[in-house]
Amino acid sequence: MQLYQSQQLKIYNSLSGKKEIFKPISEGHIGMYVCGPTVYSNVHLGNVRTFMSFDMVFRYLKHLGYKVRYVRNITDAGHLENDADEGEDKITKKARLEQIEPMEVVQRYTVDFHNILNTFNFLPPSIEPTATGHIIEQIELISTIIENGYAYEINGSVYFDVHKFNETNAYGKLSKRKLDDLIHNTRELDGQSDKKNPQDFALWKKAEPQHIMRWPSPWSDGFPGWHLECTAMSTKYLGEQFDIHGGGMDLKFPHHECEIAQNEAAKGKSPVNYWMHANMLELNGQRMSKTTGNTVNPNELLSGNNKFFSKAYAPSVIRFFNAQSSYRSVLDLTDDGLLASEKGFYRLMDAVNLLNSLNASSTSSIDILAWKQKCYDAMNDDFNSPILIAHLFEAAKFINQIKEGSETISADDLELLKKTIYNFVYDILGLENTVNTDSGTDKLSGAIDVLIKLRQEARANKDFALSDKIRDELAEVGIQLKDGKDGTTFTVN
Repeated sequence: MQLYQSQQLKIYNSLSGKKEIFKPISEGHIGMYVCGPTVYSNVHLGNVRTFMSFDMVFRYLKHLGYKVRYVRNITDAGHLENDADEGEDKITKKARLEQIEPMEVVQRYTVDFHNILNTFNFLPPSIEPTATGHIIEQIELISTIIENGYAYEINGSVYFDVHKFNETNAYGKLSKRKLDDLIHNTRELDGQSDKKNPQDFALWKKAEPQHIMRWPSPWSDGFPGWHLECTAMSTKYLGEQFDIHGGGMDLKFPHHECEIAQNEAAKGKSPVNYWMHANMLELNGQRMSKTTGNTVNPNELLSGNNKFFSKAYAPSVIRFFNAQSSYRSVLDLTDDGLLASEKGFYRLMDAVNLLNSLNASSTSSIDILAWKQKCYDAMNDDFNSPILIAHLFEAAKFINQIKEGSETISADDLELLKKTIYNFVYDILGLENTVNTDSGTDKLSGAIDVLIKLRQEARANKDFALSDKIRDELAEVGIQLKDGKDGTTFTVN
């Protein structure tokens, strides 16, 4: 029996606005699509947070025994500035500024994207399609929408007719926006004269003479609309209806709303059963923004080469920080928050490292089975990683109590504790144990042992100033001393 058969998973569905019991379309199989990056610059830390959240979702679904096809696309064409239907393609603009080919831009920042995600210990998706690799599918999809009467061609461009679609369907049901309100709040803008209505969005744009990235179509040499790409790629690999569609909260409208409309116009059915949206990442209580300078990229955070943070942080510390907040909550990135997470991460890993040194007894004073189910209950409640982490700290307390002899654990329960902690810490949260990994040489261990003995002698001589100096200066270089009833141990952070 697979684990998912004994666990009841609930997911917050943005479409209904409530948590729902998860039932996949095909038992034991899940199709999940997450909107990937537009590769015209280094990946944004806020995007990393979104992908990190869905990496955890992917890991948990796999852990439960589901066969998951996870599709995360690369947008390498068609995404115009300011998410608009007019203006310059983001990738083309970058290529023009740097005087290189657009596909050089795509390659450079796709490699950067993969390198960053590998650094943070992401699992790769099952399929990573590109927009430029699916032009034919997008043209076919546009043709179908035109045939069904929900799109029109004018001057070589094709637009989705939102008003016509809204006559028989509910445009705005995901974002809870009404078309009448959208009409009232729309300003007349230059460059919208081709559209019947300002709310209509592009399915295909005729390329201007200076536009480098272009493809032939029945309507013009041009390029696909940004929203269309995800509809074409998600349904190609996951079917006309699939289980989960994820992305950042900022994509709910118009991007995901347009995806629903396109699929319903072409296929006559809503494409996704569960819409999931990760919330924003702020920096020191403010929205990240390049224009205001309130921004930091992943490499700057990892290296410590920035003006916001007092030190560099390990990738797993950042993952741990992210998991301490619900994926649906706004997360404020601060130095104090990361420092606290770092302490918590190493405290948890210290306990994990003690597991192999625990001695089993004939009986257990702790109900490990009940604790294990509490861990699953947390993740089954819309992937509630903060509650899971609270339960993992509860286990860390058990471990220290067992080590000290104030609690007992049987051999069977000890194995269950180890397996459960390893599953949740490594396989599901995706953390990596960096504690002690830099202290592997005999020379380093020997040198620290000498310092520990000198500190013990200083304490015996009541020279507490020297004792504290040894401890504090070791801490400054990342070596933490921990005094226990069995002596002093150390970890390297």
